[in-house]
Amino acid sequence: MTNDPNWKLPTVPVFSLTSPDFTDGDELPLWVRGAAAGGEDRSPELRWEGAPAGTKSYVLTVFDPDAPSGSGFWHWTLIDIPGDVTSLARGAGTNDTLIPTGAARRRNEYGSDVFIGAAPPAGTGPHRYTYTLSALDVPTLEVAADATPAIIGLRLRPHIIGRAQLIGLAQTGTDGAPEPVNHNRLGSGN
Repeated sequence: MTNDPNWKLPTVPVFSLTSPDFTDGDELPLWVRGAAAGGEDRSPELRWEGAPAGTKSYVLTVFDPDAPSGSGFWHWTLIDIPGDVTSLARGAGTNDTLIPTGAARRRNEYGSDVFIGAAPPAGTGPHRYTYTLSALDVPTLEVAADATPAIIGLRLRPHIIGRAQLIGLAQTGTDGAPEPVNHNRLGSGN
């Protein structure tokens, strides 16, 4: 598979990340797509368990390694999720009242701090939307409010003690309409 979002990340214990809204490796619901792509820009509900002992906080990122940019596309970053939290409500990506106390949204690729739904460009094949929850050994990640996802990744790297991932898929046809994912083309880059 090309464009591995875990390339050069430290090897750490794995724990479970699931969603009642989609199954790992399956298509995202239409409402998780971006508004311009026929969806609602609504983040899915997420649940996790089995994080390593010593987890003091979590960082959630949502990344499309298949975006035809040469560097992927960051859809959402949420830092400082308290270590005793085990879920995020559907819609937390755009609704502050649904974010756990202490957690903070950070920049996406467009420079805003809200969840951006899946919007694979027309005709670029299937895209993997990688939801990564990193368990950290610190209660807060010291980063600026305007820190990019890349800077957050660099800052969390020495503190990662566990990782959970969930991948949702989306594909847009050459006509610009959502279409069923062609699993034979996953990670092909086109």
